[in-house]
Amino acid sequence: MGLRERKKAETRAALSWAALRLVVERGLDDVKVEDIAEAAGVSPRTFNNYYSSKGEAIVARHLDRCLGVAEALREGPAEPLWEAIPRAVLPRFAPDAESAAHPVPDAATWTAGVRTMLAEPALQGEMLRAGAIAEAEIAAAVADRTGTDLANDLYPHLVAAAVVAAINTAMAHYLRTDPPVPVRRLLADALARIAAGLPTP
Repeated sequence: MGLRERKKAETRAALSWAALRLVVERGLDDVKVEDIAEAAGVSPRTFNNYYSSKGEAIVARHLDRCLGVAEALREGPAEPLWEAIPRAVLPRFAPDAESAAHPVPDAATWTAGVRTMLAEPALQGEMLRAGAIAEAEIAAAVADRTGTDLANDLYPHLVAAAVVAAINTAMAHYLRTDPPVPVRRLLADALARIAAGLPTP
């Protein structure tokens, strides 16, 4: 990635994080595009160059993680698929530099704010759209790894749907547990259970 592309990626990430933080703190209706742009140190026009709405900006961080799963599956070493999948998924849901740069002052308040944010109908629509995009990319990557036909075979789509479901279920379970269990641990458990054929506990 060249310098220009890296700066664009950094601006995109900064806008997404600013949108997420402000909406968790204030609520979706009390945050304007101008607030997000100011928090990220750019103009509202720059925001509009990257995102079409607050919801799209908020969900972008999650979408990028999921698209990273597809990229890792494509670039990873040759190994059995259900060994490759956790290697592709789990690092994307570990604490990253962006999280370290923006520590959460109070975990319980933050989690409650995320729950409220995700209950917003407008944001749920964006999450569904992002999930569909990610699922399609993961299915294509699975088809590449397994030599299956994306147009005619069920398998890559079924695997992709299972991976996205594991991600969504782990995140939802994280938000309802008290004290919360780390998402990465929940994801590892979910993927292991799927790989084992979801035996009865």
